[in-house]
Amino acid sequence: MEIILSNIKMQVNEKIYVKDPETSALGKKIIEQSIILIDAIGFDNFTFKKLGEKIGSNESSIYRYFENKHKLLVYLSSWYWSWIEYKLVFNTANITDKKEKLKKAITIVTEKVTDDIYTDHINEAILNRIIIAEFTKTFHTKEVDQENKEGFFLIYKRLINRIVAIVNEVNPDYQYAKSLVSTIVEGSLHQHFLKEHLKSITNCNESVTTTQFYLNLAENVLR
Repeated sequence: MEIILSNIKMQVNEKIYVKDPETSALGKKIIEQSIILIDAIGFDNFTFKKLGEKIGSNESSIYRYFENKHKLLVYLSSWYWSWIEYKLVFNTANITDKKEKLKKAITIVTEKVTDDIYTDHINEAILNRIIIAEFTKTFHTKEVDQENKEGFFLIYKRLINRIVAIVNEVNPDYQYAKSLVSTIVEGSLHQHFLKEHLKSITNCNESVTTTQFYLNLAENVLR
């Protein structure tokens, strides 16, 4: 599967960027180093000026790829969810048992992420930390409705609905499949955050994983 993934370009809405960063060495360097820098200093403190200093390039060169840092964060999020979607598709394609298919899907969207060595300029483990900490900032904005119309969150919504379809196969009478799945996907980010920073208000820890919690939740809800 990893070899197949290495040959697939992650799909990101072209309206998010000015120039596709995957088409040049500088663009890939912008993506690679922006992930490292955002993880180090946080998105609020991140600027194109600081990124330019890190990559040894003019700030203006970054604007040739992204209009602003919000668009860059949306790009990183879209790339991440596209990567998760491909993992979901490939890992569930040959599973015929509906419940096992759902378990695998939930595992993929909730498990701890490790770096995929076949994507050389993107460290998915670091990017996952950014998604956990910063993802809600991509749509908690005044422009969310317009950006939604333009398809900025299409990949994320498509991933959700792929899992919704599996839930409907497991229990077609369950009325709240979309709410359940969106709660699992986004809620898992929150539980990972609590596990790392606010340990006293989550049951997830070194022995109880976020995946175990959501597998238990889904099993009890859909029985």
